[in-house]
Amino acid sequence: MQWAFYNSRSVTGFARCSWSSLRARCSMNLFLATSITLVQVLAPLVLSAGSLSDRINEIIKTSAADQAFWGIQVTDIHSGRILYEQHQDKLFVPASNGKLFSTALALAYLGSEYVHTTTVGSGVSIGEDGTLDGDLVLLGGGDPNLSSRSVPYNPKREFAVDRLAPLRELAQQVSLAGVKKIAGNVIGDDSRYVWQRQPSGWSVDDSVWGYGAPVSALSFNDSTVDVQVLPGHAARAYARVAVRPDVGYFKLNNILRTATTRMVPRGLNLDRPPGTRKLTLWGEISIHSRGRKLSIAVDDPALFAAQAFRQALNEAGLEVEGKAIARHSFGHQFSSLKRSSTSPQNNYPTELAAINSPSLAETIKIVNKTSQNLHAEMLLREVGLRQRGVGSYQAGLATLREFLSKKVGLRKGEFTLLDASGLSRGNLVSPAATVKLLVHMWKSPGKEVFLSSLPISGEDGTLDWRFSRTSARGKIRAKTGTLAHVTAIAGYVSTADQYNLAFSIMVNNYGVQASYIRNLVDKICVVLSESKIEGDNDDNKQY
Repeated sequence: MQWAFYNSRSVTGFARCSWSSLRARCSMNLFLATSITLVQVLAPLVLSAGSLSDRINEIIKTSAADQAFWGIQVTDIHSGRILYEQHQDKLFVPASNGKLFSTALALAYLGSEYVHTTTVGSGVSIGEDGTLDGDLVLLGGGDPNLSSRSVPYNPKREFAVDRLAPLRELAQQVSLAGVKKIAGNVIGDDSRYVWQRQPSGWSVDDSVWGYGAPVSALSFNDSTVDVQVLPGHAARAYARVAVRPDVGYFKLNNILRTATTRMVPRGLNLDRPPGTRKLTLWGEISIHSRGRKLSIAVDDPALFAAQAFRQALNEAGLEVEGKAIARHSFGHQFSSLKRSSTSPQNNYPTELAAINSPSLAETIKIVNKTSQNLHAEMLLREVGLRQRGVGSYQAGLATLREFLSKKVGLRKGEFTLLDASGLSRGNLVSPAATVKLLVHMWKSPGKEVFLSSLPISGEDGTLDWRFSRTSARGKIRAKTGTLAHVTAIAGYVSTADQYNLAFSIMVNNYGVQASYIRNLVDKICVVLSESKIEGDNDDNKQY
């Protein structure tokens, strides 16, 4: 599927959001930054309590950094010896470090080979003439990767060109089953999970952008559309705009003009009125710009999937008389959202097509390496459904608390988690609790799968550009976290003599640029990677 560019003003909702507000709230660390020049340690540092503490304290005791709230713990995994700590028991907003907890939960309760199945069914049989005299239902199975995403994870190519690829496969199966005409509607059914768009603590602005897409058991293309914006070919010309996948879900009003100057006074802005599917692009874009891509969240993923599937059916040669509609399950249909013995999920006796997701091992790799918020939230609900009979965030969080207290050994006051992705500002966790989780996962049967899901310093994921010009390249596997005034990183680092440390660094409430704090955090990580640990026990060497 190729991009379709529109030059006219009328081409597709409104909480007012500027591009700058998107960047400020984004928790996924996907924006690019200028390469950071780190202080290089000329000789390996032998770890002793005094020397390591002095080195780390020297890094963070600048006047600007000293105003921030720092929490750090570094632990030798094998011996359990704490090598450095500062405010390790205090509670911090962890941002996307919260995904360490939710992916560990999914791995523990679902298993690395767990798969989701999306099916197509109907309540009626196919007629002799190939007519389905009723509705065709696309039934969501909680697959986070119902998309054209490259799996296994590929840092160089995230999606294939044809975004409708998985739906085309289902449409082809429906055709091969003998269906030629659908007399009813195409229904997107996400009743596997309770229809709860967002967890507690997310903002209204979050719901506009792809990183805050609503949670649904039927999520096609991450429940987003990409709006590609390029300058026009002449001064004052309307910008060129393309929507992908273009299934007619949004109505776009393009009044964005092209400016000849490199700096523009108003910039690129997007308006979306609440409760509508209208997008207005306005402002100015420089004619010298290489363009921008905006990831916009849909407001009803099941409807979006149904609309896209209807288009795929038409393009496969099937006639569809009805329209695309959504079908949800709501909280009032359950006796409890924390535990239930019955589910209102619909079943359809005539199954016409099915497609399986990648394994959970591949799913959590995408979650952690790309910091995919929606996928983390979907996994939380799947765990809730499997463990407590209801696909709600309440059931998922109850299972998460049980996992952390009974299996990881965390105390009640060490964490408060309100979502699975870390986007909620209501999340609080201590560095010590995070290190306990990391040590637990290192010693668990899922160790290798968990390790392989984490970004590698200087190589892939949200660490692909960090540490790339340092000796720490390839020696750190860690999850990043970023919100406004929040920077975090937690994971594992291999020392100069190949011992492994678990570490958590969280910084909250700083008033300087995030890049300044991130630079200091990265210096600490480099110090750890270039250090030597005292002792001769080899059980903890290598990843």
